[in-house]
This record gives sequence, C-alpha cells and structure tokens, in this order.
Amino acid sequence: MTVTASKQKGYLGVESARDSDLGITVSYWKTLEDIAAWEKNAAHQIAQERGKKEWYSRFALRVCKVEHDYLFEM
Repeated sequence: MTVTASKQKGYLGVESARDSDLGITVSYWKTLEDIAAWEKNAAHQIAQERGKKEWYSRFALRVCKVEHDYLFEM
C-alpha cells in the first residue's frame, strides 16, 4: 500500500503493527476528500479484492479524525 498511497494527494503517512493473530494498519490523510480519492484508486481496489480472497477472513475499516497526537520517548 505504501508506495502507491504515498503518491496520492493528501497522503501523510502510515503506521503498521502485526503479530500472528492480528494486524493493524493506519494511514493518515489531510482531508476526507483525499481518503475518498484513495478508495477509488484502481491499484488500491485490486489490492483490497486480493486481500479479501487471499489474505483475510475478516477486516474492519474505520475513518477517524485525529484531534490530538502525543508522543513520549526516552
């Protein structure tokens, strides 16, 4: 996803975490319009279909607004 998404207007970045049972990927976008354009991207749609057929037995999609972001590092 990252290479194609990173070329899309409004793309801000991606974070991902995985273990043997669960995977979570969060992509960040400037606007809801940018998200809608990404949803219509042909390569993204192909990857989604492949994911449904080959990789995932279920998945959830959430569109959320980040109000605040805090980071603590030692």
